[in-house]
Amino acid sequence: MTVGAAARSPATLRVGNASGFYGDRFDALAEMLDGGDLDVLTGDYLAELTMLILARDRAKDPSTGYAKTFVRQLEATLGLAVDRGVRVVVNAGGLNPAGLAGAVRALADRLGLCVRVAHVEGDDLLPRVAALGLVGGSDRPAACDPLAANAYLGAWGIAACLDAGADVVVTGRVTDASLVVGPCIARFGWRQDDPGALDALAGAVVAGHVVECGAQVTGGNYAFFTDLLAAGADLRRPGFPVAEVAADGSCVITKHPGTGGAVTVGTVTAQLLYEVSGPRYVGPDVVARLDTLTLTQDGADRVRIDGVRGEAPPESLKAGLVSLGGFRNEVTFVLTGLDVEAKAALARDQLEAALPAEPHELRWTLVRTDRPDAGTQETASAFLRCAVKDGDAKVVGRAFSGAAVELALAGYPGFHLTAPPADAAPYGVFTSRSVDASLVEHVAVLPDGTRRRVPPSPLAVRTPAGSAGGGPAGLPPLPDGCRPGAPTRRVPLGTVAGARSGDKGGTANVGVWARTPHAWPWLARALTTDLLRELLPEVADLPVERYVLANLHAVNFVLAGILGEGVAAQHRFDPQAKGLGEWLRSRFVDVPEDLL
Repeated sequence: MTVGAAARSPATLRVGNASGFYGDRFDALAEMLDGGDLDVLTGDYLAELTMLILARDRAKDPSTGYAKTFVRQLEATLGLAVDRGVRVVVNAGGLNPAGLAGAVRALADRLGLCVRVAHVEGDDLLPRVAALGLVGGSDRPAACDPLAANAYLGAWGIAACLDAGADVVVTGRVTDASLVVGPCIARFGWRQDDPGALDALAGAVVAGHVVECGAQVTGGNYAFFTDLLAAGADLRRPGFPVAEVAADGSCVITKHPGTGGAVTVGTVTAQLLYEVSGPRYVGPDVVARLDTLTLTQDGADRVRIDGVRGEAPPESLKAGLVSLGGFRNEVTFVLTGLDVEAKAALARDQLEAALPAEPHELRWTLVRTDRPDAGTQETASAFLRCAVKDGDAKVVGRAFSGAAVELALAGYPGFHLTAPPADAAPYGVFTSRSVDASLVEHVAVLPDGTRRRVPPSPLAVRTPAGSAGGGPAGLPPLPDGCRPGAPTRRVPLGTVAGARSGDKGGTANVGVWARTPHAWPWLARALTTDLLRELLPEVADLPVERYVLANLHAVNFVLAGILGEGVAAQHRFDPQAKGLGEWLRSRFVDVPEDLL
């Protein structure tokens, strides 16, 4: 497979994405290669929970530890990529990028294809966690014995592989945006030591961040999806995104013609707010200023992103550690008809008295899905969930779930469970640390086997400038109809605001943006940290940071600790906070009638 800059327009690089997580649409790789012109096709397979899954795979078989789905996807598409001259860059290597690179070579040989494969490694810090000071300081013994420890590498290793002629580049844990930034570096010749390239790098980071979650920017998970449907968008199968990146880092976000979904300023805004904190989006190669960019609708399903400013990156890298936290189990009681709360109290008293040993953690949640005078048994029922955790699998195994079942004929009237008794399952804990970039061996393994070390950014600074916080300073004045004393109506916040939420370890973010520019001055002043705590009682006692992104007509909240020890620990009903923003939108607030 031979691809050069001359094969495509040198003015822009068309980068498509075909995966937002391990388990995303299997056919997306073929759809993206078949659907239109591309220079590069990327795939993001890694997340905190994925690293635990891959770590457990590797513990059973050291030859694994990568996303095996990618190999199966490539079996039907590698020939198509060759024919179309599309380079493929994925982080599906997980904990074993060399192993996946070998599997891709073996696949190419079996298919009779000439494909140059390279990989990026050096992110695996597991053998050096103690020497690097990444463990300790926890009352959990498991936290001292991680299953995986990986630095979040940047894009220059990917660029080195592409510069050496690689057709397929496999990485381990790199930042999600690096899958786009690396090909941009290779195409446009940006230099690591050039301060003048920071803005372009920042623009590419933003492009990568926008497309990294696939269909989430083409109408998936979109707060105002009903608006898209009303405008004629087909949301049954949204297409995957394409970023057309220019040499200055500006880009247009689009999708292949004829595919489902939609690309609008709103869908791009939602994705820009996903899993971020303040205006400074910190990465290993550059700090992208999210408060400098502008969005413009550039035609149907085309949104232009301009003006991104970049700052020097920090001297440290983020490192993610995944440990075995213990074991968990749960049972759910179905409570039907009358006296739901009394039935719940009886079930709780009976089960707690029957347990042979008290679990380290025991959580009860009563979910009132029942309705009075219901027309079906299901709508007459509520659910009582009991979740337990302990370091001893026996304590929360059959001894726990069996005790619940034994109450069947001795419990509340109408007793039944949603599932038969189950054994305990292990759960993971994700911990984020910082590591000096100079201590991480970022290595590009080129197609001919040459190993090229990638140095840390020579522009890195020890202490980057702090994130800008945010009050209402500098906002447009309130319209007359929104000033204090103006008539209001009590309606869901989502009537005038969209939201998107996500997870980073035990922290969640909720980005909220105004549905119309007219509503923005009111939203920025009204949606304070105090109001957020009132609307979301779960965060009342947690640290909350608020940031204003006036260019996006948005405020972003960072909620520390709401997810406990991260998604793998299954701390709450929605362990990745995916629905947290929609819960916020459903809460009633007093909105000026002028905005309705």
